[in-house]
Amino acid sequence: MFKSISGRSLAIATTLLILAITLAPPTQRYFAQRAQINSYKAQIAGANATLKQAQDQLLQWSDPQFVAQQARVRLHYVFPGEHQYAVLGAGKQPGQDQSPAAPVANQIPVGIPWYEQVISSISSTNVTK
Repeated sequence: MFKSISGRSLAIATTLLILAITLAPPTQRYFAQRAQINSYKAQIAGANATLKQAQDQLLQWSDPQFVAQQARVRLHYVFPGEHQYAVLGAGKQPGQDQSPAAPVANQIPVGIPWYEQVISSISSTNVTK
């Protein structure tokens, strides 16, 4: 069985095995480090995008017209001599309820303490003793 394997092929196989065992850990570390570098590059790109947005926002806030517009919208400021009006219920149709009322029980039990009557009037099931 072993007579067909020559010494030369055994030496080559042993050399290739030793070479594979020797090169496997550095190759694995190389690919792990490449993945880590790509991850860091993605983080840097995200940070640069955030920095660019912050710089654009800083430029906007350095404009006096933008600051005045934001003060009007966010803080409801007006310039001297102007009048501000607040319209209540804008956008609602006539007859539209503000919010639905709490459901009230149809039958309030009699002969129980007042606090249980109050609780039963707002609960969906009546409280009985």
